[in-house]
Order: sequence, then C-alpha cells, then structure tokens
Amino acid sequence: MAVDDPPPRPRVTVVLADAAARRGAADRGSTDLTEQTPIGEALVKGLMRAQLALALRLALVVAAALGTLPLLFAVAPAVGAVKVFGVHLPWLLLGVLSFPFLVLIGGLYVRWAERNEQDFTALIRRPER
Repeated sequence: MAVDDPPPRPRVTVVLADAAARRGAADRGSTDLTEQTPIGEALVKGLMRAQLALALRLALVVAAALGTLPLLFAVAPAVGAVKVFGVHLPWLLLGVLSFPFLVLIGGLYVRWAERNEQDFTALIRRPER
C-alpha cells in the first residue's frame, strides 16, 4: 500500500426488498396507469382532452387576433395607410409585432399545459378516501 492511497471504504450491502418496503404501497392511480386499466385510460383521456381544449382555445385566440387584422385593413383602407415611425401599420402589426405575440401565446400554452399536468399528477397521487 502506497503512502498516497486513500484508506479503503467500507462495503455497503443494498437489499432491494428493504427499499421496496420503505417505499410503501403503490398508489391506486399509479397502478391503474401502469396496468392500463379502464380507469387509467379514462384518466389519461381526461388529460389529453384538457390539453386539446387548451390548444384549441389558444389557436382560436391567435386566429382571431391575427386573422382579423387583414380583414380590418381590407374593410378600412384608411387604417392600412397609417404610418407609425415611418412604417405602414399593416407591416408593423403583421410583420413585426405578430412574432412577440406568438411567443407570448406559446409561453402561456406551456405554462397552462404544465399546470394541467400538475393537476393530473396531484389527482393520481391523491390518497384514496
């Protein structure tokens, strides 16, 4: 044994049965999900329905906000002739400001979708009454 060698570490025995006993009984909701029972399928379909509804609502907001602008400029050409900082208003709204708007909507979608997933996880981990 050289002078610079560290002292040997003591051995540790890991017993998997002890780790499983410490974890406790599995959640019923988690079991339903992993075993793909009808209850688990209903829970997952509920989450998917919530995520789809969120996506459709935000897509409707984007379509309404950005889709009505060309209609406004076609119906009221005087609004399209307005210049802001030397740039025509349609170019400014559709060509420049639409991108930050889309990034904002994307950020909101991610935040709200994660909230849906947290609610789903809380529902799964909720103790049975």
